[in-house]
Amino acid sequence: MGTHSLSRRALLGFWLLFLIFAVSFCYGDDKTVEVVGIGECADCAESNVKASEAFSGLSVNIDCKLANGEVKTRGVGKLDEEGKFKISLPQAIVKDGKLKEECFAQLHSASAVPCPVHNGIEDSKIVFKSKIDGKQTFGPAEKLKFSRVTCTSDFTFDRLKLRPPKFPPSLRITYLGKKPLFPSVPIYKKPFPPSVPIYKKPFPPSVPIYKKPFPPSVPIYKKPFPPPVPIYKKPLPPLVPMYKKPLPPLVPTPIPIYKPKPPISKP
Repeated sequence: MGTHSLSRRALLGFWLLFLIFAVSFCYGDDKTVEVVGIGECADCAESNVKASEAFSGLSVNIDCKLANGEVKTRGVGKLDEEGKFKISLPQAIVKDGKLKEECFAQLHSASAVPCPVHNGIEDSKIVFKSKIDGKQTFGPAEKLKFSRVTCTSDFTFDRLKLRPPKFPPSLRITYLGKKPLFPSVPIYKKPFPPSVPIYKKPFPPSVPIYKKPFPPSVPIYKKPFPPPVPIYKKPLPPLVPMYKKPLPPLVPTPIPIYKPKPPISKP
């Protein structure tokens, strides 16, 4: 009887441990945080290059900015043949369905060199996408566009590395004197990787300062001046006519009468 009771207790304890483990496992799945996205080759169609070749060897880093200003990589993932990627993030950076840190997706070439941002930096910012059955999914705001020239894949890197150098064509020219030396073989140097873009957090917009408007000025009413008193002037008396005595009539001047002298006789 005691042995049977002991076995029942052991079996019950085993089932309790199994249930606790299952519940904790399911609870952990409910808090899964993933970043999903897709890359896009901007110039593959123009160059007649397959997109799968451009995606070969490319990787994506999820870089987050900490409170002290430092940038820390929270996850790394590879691009598949279709350009898709899926990266798991730690649950500690998520609170109330939102990221506690400002994170961005940084594309890296096959040689682990950061690729320049083809579009604006806001397109690579990690934003919330969906939440299904407790699984939170984040992703870049837009597709991660890149140029195969500045973001080389495994296929491009191997082809450039195995390409034989082109020597100048030989010329059959007869020289007089000393035989000329052959041209030196050109030395091909690996190009320097593109500079790593520096992500600077934009300054917040300035807070507008609202000033209290001044009260309207009080109008000052002035008493109007009285109208001027008219000044009436006494009119001048009419002028007394002055009568002058008329002049006497003019006497006509007599017309002189000339009479001939009488003839004088001589003795």
